Amino acid sequence: MTEDDARAWMVQRFGDAAADRVRQFVDMVVAENSSQNLISPGSIASVWVRHVVDSAQLIGLAPAGASTWVDIGTGGGFPGMVVALCWPGRVIMVEPRKRRAAFLQESADRLGLVNADVVAGKIESLATPADVISARAVASVEKLLQAARGCATPKTRWILPRGQSPIGEIGGRLFHVEQSITDPGSSILTLDGVG
Repeated sequence: MTEDDARAWMVQRFGDAAADRVRQFVDMVVAENSSQNLISPGSIASVWVRHVVDSAQLIGLAPAGASTWVDIGTGGGFPGMVVALCWPGRVIMVEPRKRRAAFLQESADRLGLVNADVVAGKIESLATPADVISARAVASVEKLLQAARGCATPKTRWILPRGQSPIGEIGGRLFHVEQSITDPGSSILTLDGVG
């Protein structure tokens, strides 16, 4: 997938208006990246594939009727901000690093997002029931399940991009693995009924 393919995919899936809001956010990320390392400088040239579409593809894995999404360790806004820009439900981005949380809040304000909340803290401090919990490149699955238990219900779907690292044992829990559309070697783990 090229950068042009990624932009076209976003327009096709979410429409011109959402793709334009995402473009504005990407511009903010690239501008801020010189002040704080939001994304790897080497990934700027492929930001639409590596970060935008990689994040947006998760929306298709949310259960029907989901209305609250918690993203753990949102960092530079991926996937949380992309989800908030393209998905109609409430998105809570949890980011413990204060400068990154401030950047996320400023970005949400500048983009006029009314469905996005930023929590500057750790997931253990949040007790908001979520229909979806995501985390991209944050901790082991077992640690995530433990840390976010205050947000999990029996109906919560966990959507966990795991990259190219092996998934390993997950405490005997049933899970489903999806292949990432941005990297055939990467997987997305989904878990239901853990709450």
